[in-house]
Amino acid sequence: MRHTTTKLKTALCGLALVAAAALPMASTPATAAPTAPGVSAKTAPTAPAVSAEAAAAAKPVPNLGYSTQAVKTLTIDFQYQQTGYWCGPAATRIALSARISPPSQQQLANELPTTTNGTDWIGQVTRVLNNHLGTGWYETKEMPNDPPTQAQRDLLWRDVVLDIDNNYPIVANIVAPASNHPPGYPNYTIYHYFTVIGYDSGDMTVLIADPAGFAPTATYWLTFNQLATLIPPKGYSA
Repeated sequence: MRHTTTKLKTALCGLALVAAAALPMASTPATAAPTAPGVSAKTAPTAPAVSAEAAAAAKPVPNLGYSTQAVKTLTIDFQYQQTGYWCGPAATRIALSARISPPSQQQLANELPTTTNGTDWIGQVTRVLNNHLGTGWYETKEMPNDPPTQAQRDLLWRDVVLDIDNNYPIVANIVAPASNHPPGYPNYTIYHYFTVIGYDSGDMTVLIADPAGFAPTATYWLTFNQLATLIPPKGYSA
C-alpha cells in the first residue's frame, strides 16, 4: 500500500502506602480542643495535585543500560538533531546506536530521505532501520485513530516491552499540540520524531531519547498514556 502524507507544519521537528508510627494508646478517649462560637477549626492546607505527566517528567532517569524486573533501559549513543528538520534522521540514528555503530545524520537524511519539510512517513524510518541492521525486525505500526483505540494502546505497550527487552529501540512519529506536550516544548503544535529507549512497568512510564533539545535533559520519562496520545494520527517503527 502506498502511504503519502502532506501536512502544513506549524513547527518542524522541534516531543501509597504511608507507614504510621506506633503511638501509645491514651487511657481515656481524646477530646478535641474547644472552638470559640462562630469560629471554625483550622484544617491543614491541601497540597496541589500533581498530574501523572508531571510526576513522570520529574522522575530521575537511571543510568542507561539499567535493568530490573520492572525497569529496562537501553544503552545508546545520543545526538541532538543537527538541523531543525533532521529529527527523523536523529531519532533513527539513536535507535541504530543501541545495536551498531550508527551512520551520520547526514547519511541517514539522504537515505530516508529527509527534506527541509522533514521526514514524510514513519515507513521510511522502518525501511532504513531494517536495511542497516540486516533484519526484518522492524515493522511500521500506524495509529490513525485519535484518540487511539484500546487495541492500538495494547499493541503499543506490547511492542514497547518486546522491543526494549530485545534491545530494539522504537522510533515514534508524534504530533504534539500545545495541550499535550512533552517537557519543555514550546506553546504550539510540534511535528516530531523521537526514540523510546526504556520502560517501567511498575508505573507504566516510557523513557524517551528526544533529539529536539526542548527538554532540559536529553532523556526523560513520559507516561505510557501520553505516548499513546502523542502518536496519532502518525505511527511508529517497532
